[in-house]
Amino acid sequence: MGDRMSLKKSQIKSLGRILPQDCLLLTPPEKLIYGTDAGRRFAMPWAVVLPKTVQQVRMVMHWALQERVPVIPRARGTNVVSACVPHTGGIVLSCLRLNRIVSISNRDFTACVQPGVITYELQEAARVRGLFYPPDPASVRVCSIGGNIATNAGGMRAVKYGVTRDYVLGLEVVLPGGELLMTGARVHKNVVGLDLTSLMVGSEGCLGVVVGAWIKLLPLPQYAATMLACFENEEHALESVDNIFGAGLLPAALEFLPREVLECLSGYADMPWPHNAGAALVIQCDGLEGSVKQEMAALRQSLANPVYSDEAEHKEQERIWELRRLINPASFRLGTGKASDDVSVPRGSLLQAIRGIRRIAGDNSLQVLVFGHVGDGNLHVNFMYDDSLQGIELHIRSAREELMDLVLGLGGSISGEHGVGLSKKPFSGRQPGALALEYMRGIKRVFDPENILNPGKL
Repeated sequence: MGDRMSLKKSQIKSLGRILPQDCLLLTPPEKLIYGTDAGRRFAMPWAVVLPKTVQQVRMVMHWALQERVPVIPRARGTNVVSACVPHTGGIVLSCLRLNRIVSISNRDFTACVQPGVITYELQEAARVRGLFYPPDPASVRVCSIGGNIATNAGGMRAVKYGVTRDYVLGLEVVLPGGELLMTGARVHKNVVGLDLTSLMVGSEGCLGVVVGAWIKLLPLPQYAATMLACFENEEHALESVDNIFGAGLLPAALEFLPREVLECLSGYADMPWPHNAGAALVIQCDGLEGSVKQEMAALRQSLANPVYSDEAEHKEQERIWELRRLINPASFRLGTGKASDDVSVPRGSLLQAIRGIRRIAGDNSLQVLVFGHVGDGNLHVNFMYDDSLQGIELHIRSAREELMDLVLGLGGSISGEHGVGLSKKPFSGRQPGALALEYMRGIKRVFDPENILNPGKL
């Protein structure tokens, strides 16, 4: 976009004719928070628009194409890869005011929602009707359905229930120029034409602005129980994972906490496990009460030499899951700065990956916390450091590059559920390959020939 740093006066006037005064933010204090997200990079947007209707989104996108102004779609900014930072300039289009649950059908097992709906609010609205929306990213109480769609968010229940893409039946998407594209349908099975719905999910706002979604729901599980199991070493914990799946069990959630995570948590607050605990699993089963109790009994038989275990059901499960949620605040005991990545490796390579990650951290004078959704091989890697140290950026960059080499060498993926954004962009050329990247660029040109939608991402 050249050296432009702001909108022209004529462009501001034309936007003002499209949107009510309270839907257009122009002053630095108003725009400030829209220049960053949980990825912690920052760039000041030229303007922020907060449309209240789909028609307003269409008019803004028509105007943006005519004026060749970049548009950065945004919901609640909880992504950690800087996917909605306006680093090339342009306007941020916030979907926060498109926040209605339009309908929920008990007979169709569907919901129609706008992108600004908070994920937890959809889950609760479904729950009171005896329905279930399974995807549960860690930020479930504050993130939005639109953001989940943009990043194909996963979460702890992905091992059994899958990720956001598995629950999106159809979309309403505004394209550059203002056209409204309808993809998919409100039915659970649909194989007419190419799957444009799945193409949109995970596209990080680079192909269109999602303004509505048909969401698949499931029957609400009647009963759930959670187990915390601790082991003397990681080998026994991962052997237990193999035993669990080998016994024909499919937990709703299966989390792995290696020794450094347990040590960090123990230094942060009183923890229930003994001092000789070197790794832990957090396991949840759900379904009919009788079948869950049978599964929990089979789980106990699958554990390889546990040194501690605890079980809870109903609301009592929260005391176990709270330990998992404490990892992020506890991590800052190890450093004032954090470089976070999420990666996926084949499940059989988890121990090799964890040992490799520790070696990388040590070679670069960093501490590391690595944990994650062991049921699908998705690890969260947090390199911790003192951000006052000179030259620490070089150590972090080196560690991240070595991490990506390790993951790809194991046949894994450089991003399991967080997306690409700006954070992973330097590494994204390594995984799909040159031909796949060229086809992706071709798809981008079809939807957005002038490259105004979230330019410079993916």
